[in-house]
Amino acid sequence: MLNNVINYCKDSYNELVHKTTWPTMKQLTSQAVLVLYASLLIALVVFVMDQAFQFVMEFIYTL
Repeated sequence: MLNNVINYCKDSYNELVHKTTWPTMKQLTSQAVLVLYASLLIALVVFVMDQAFQFVMEFIYTL
């Protein structure tokens, strides 16, 4: 049982260090900026939809 855990840890370490391709700092930065812009765009769309729904509901309730 303990031997299996040790082998798993060794294999995981070996894969992370020798077999995984890590992004460069430039790639990481550009992807982070892309995620930031997409998040802001989605937040803006949700905000506009919320304001439109609030306007419609207030219009309905004032009738």
